[in-house]
Amino acid sequence: MSELSSTLLYSAFIIYLFSTLFFAMSISDKKQSKAAYTKRWGRIGFISACAGFLFQLGYFITRWIASGHAPVSNLFEFTTFFGMMMVLAFIILYIIYRTNGLGVFAMPVAVLVISYASMFPREISPLIPALQSDWLKIHVTTAALGEGILAISFVSGLIYLIRTVDQSVSTKKTKWLEIILYSLLSVVGFIVVSLAFKGTGYETSFEMMNENNQPTKIVYEMPALAGPANGKQLDEGFGPLFSTPSWMNGVDASIKLNTFIWSLVAGLIIYGLLRLILRKRISAALQSKVNNMNPELLDEISYRAVAIGFPIFTLGALIFAMIWAQQAWSRFWGWDPKEVWALITFLFYAAYLHLRLSRGWHGEKSAWLCVLGFWIITFNLIAVNLVLVGLHSYA
Repeated sequence: MSELSSTLLYSAFIIYLFSTLFFAMSISDKKQSKAAYTKRWGRIGFISACAGFLFQLGYFITRWIASGHAPVSNLFEFTTFFGMMMVLAFIILYIIYRTNGLGVFAMPVAVLVISYASMFPREISPLIPALQSDWLKIHVTTAALGEGILAISFVSGLIYLIRTVDQSVSTKKTKWLEIILYSLLSVVGFIVVSLAFKGTGYETSFEMMNENNQPTKIVYEMPALAGPANGKQLDEGFGPLFSTPSWMNGVDASIKLNTFIWSLVAGLIIYGLLRLILRKRISAALQSKVNNMNPELLDEISYRAVAIGFPIFTLGALIFAMIWAQQAWSRFWGWDPKEVWALITFLFYAAYLHLRLSRGWHGEKSAWLCVLGFWIITFNLIAVNLVLVGLHSYA
């Protein structure tokens, strides 16, 4: 059953890639019978996205049967489910608005999320005692659904900014757009370096003292840019350039920080190569592809995604989470890093809705907020999981 679930996930991934291609063809600059051309390829892209979602849903069900519990208990499973919820949110919003350009950006981001998930251990293992609760599937699935819908507000907001920001001169706006695109490329960088070093079988080992003051061996699968605090290298591998700060607790803290740094470095290299190939800013190169999209429609999609996703996220990530925390740890709130960033996410989108409805922050201001909101979500997903350590570190 586990092999079947893996095959279904891989099939969904491939179909999503084809869906991206079909949506990209629907916004091609072709002159001939543009309306019919756009409609045909957009329909094929949408059907492909639906088919991929069904395959991924099959993966989710078969993995649940194989493991005996909801497959959202570790970073691979949660991130994969998050990508699936993002595709579901895109399908729903596409049915409402029929905007092909949304698929050109939404599907690659979903593919990126699933690719990111695949870099983590995929073995099925029994639930640890802390996760043996019905609240696992209630809290985590609802939070992921909310984040998936909020992710579409980012996609629509990003398209709006690429469509409307003046690219004829370099400004703060164009620089921030490039930073946003670089952050996405850093996820690509993480995937590339992970595959590259796994393919070569690279390993280097360190010995350090754990929380119980006992010597512990830890193994890096990437060259050590950030070594463990007070750690001793056990082989002749690439030596660390600096030590992990002592305030980063946990045996794996240095490995997570090292992975995070490698992602940023690889993303910078990929970004630099794209700039050399395109000979212009990446956002400027993309602008010609979205010039025909209606900015007002993009603005409405961003708002609708937040209006739907925010209450779902609040229910899953805060209310259900606090109920489970009370049962598991005898307290509703404990300032764990995950809890703090869930609260930050809630406050941010609450402020977005207030500014939009009370202060009239439409258009470009709204788009920037949607992009920043997704950055907060991804920081929680990537940096908090890889760098910060807390009660949720088992995920």
